[in-house]
Amino acid sequence: MPEIILSDYFYGDESEEFIYFKIPRLLITDQKFKHVSTDAKLLYSMLLDRMGL
Repeated sequence: MPEIILSDYFYGDESEEFIYFKIPRLLITDQKFKHVSTDAKLLYSMLLDRMGL
């Protein structure tokens, strides 16, 4: 198995590997959001991310 070396810097598009969306915990744990689809929750988190720009 090849050894993976982590450097302190990212070059070019390497930083794109670590992009994620924050999903509010209430959307996952609260019973009143149980009927909301996972696609809708993902869309909400994507829109919430865009609002932060």
